Amino acid sequence: MPLLAIRETRALKEEGGPHLRDLTAQLEPTELRRPDFYIIGAPKSGTTAMYQYLAVHPEIFVPATKELRFFGADLDVRGFAQRDVDTYLRSFVGAAQTQRVGAAYVWYLYSKTAAAEIYQFTPEARIIVMLRAPADMLYSLHSEHLSNGNEDLRSFEDALKAEEDRRAGRRIPPHAHLPQGLFYSEVARYAEQLERYLALFGQHRIHVLLYEDFSNDTETSYRETLRFLNVADDFTPSRFEVVNPNKRVRSEALRHFLAQPPPLTRRIIRASVPQAVRRALYERAKGMNITNPPRAPLAHATRQYVNGLLRTDVKRLGEILGRDLNHWVDT
Repeated sequence: MPLLAIRETRALKEEGGPHLRDLTAQLEPTELRRPDFYIIGAPKSGTTAMYQYLAVHPEIFVPATKELRFFGADLDVRGFAQRDVDTYLRSFVGAAQTQRVGAAYVWYLYSKTAAAEIYQFTPEARIIVMLRAPADMLYSLHSEHLSNGNEDLRSFEDALKAEEDRRAGRRIPPHAHLPQGLFYSEVARYAEQLERYLALFGQHRIHVLLYEDFSNDTETSYRETLRFLNVADDFTPSRFEVVNPNKRVRSEALRHFLAQPPPLTRRIIRASVPQAVRRALYERAKGMNITNPPRAPLAHATRQYVNGLLRTDVKRLGEILGRDLNHWVDT
């Protein structure tokens, strides 16, 4: 690992920040359980499936909500209130003392501050990282962004070209909830992201899974993860099935309406419909507006362009993991 990267990460570890110091101070009086492990990303790399498979293990407890963001003070997540310590930890109240407690948020790997924040909060935690060939991950992420409103450029190629403008704050979609997620080439720089966690937690507390291994032999990857978490590895879910497939919205107009109803409509609904019912109706309408068509193959020229951007980072990642990952960028 470059000396500069180590120094920067150690500085984060030692200094933390006002946000993190406040969290630590708030935590002292409580005896609520903190997570024993975190699934930190990357996006579109099998984390949802792994989360669901771990959720049914009798020695593991994870909340019903997977993307339970708490760390990553540098992430500009819009439209979502920051959880306080007590609210976050109450997500794990149902865990038995004999269970391993886990949480997940796929943007923790991308965040520049989450590694240090997690380390100060739970220094003995174990970290699960799931990685996918960059071109395939980004192509799938673009599709996901389109379906949830974070992206409005339907062409992946156009979205890649817009990255420079978006770094400058231009051409951000009106309903974007994570503009940083539109910096596609940064999202896939796994090596520098992983190094932040290695510098703090060490290799023995980090388990890295590659999407291709997980997809080709899910059961073996699952059992390796159970052993990493020190729980019984002879448990098998009822079945390993496809989770979180490709999504596409049926109606852009309906998606925009659900994201931002007209002010008068919003006031009427809030005044006449209980919050729990509103949430249920919203989720139902959102689900009905989603279809799961197969995604067209990524254009060869686009794949080569992405591979050229990330070739050096993939080489570094291969050295870190002790694996030849040239096939990720040589196709």
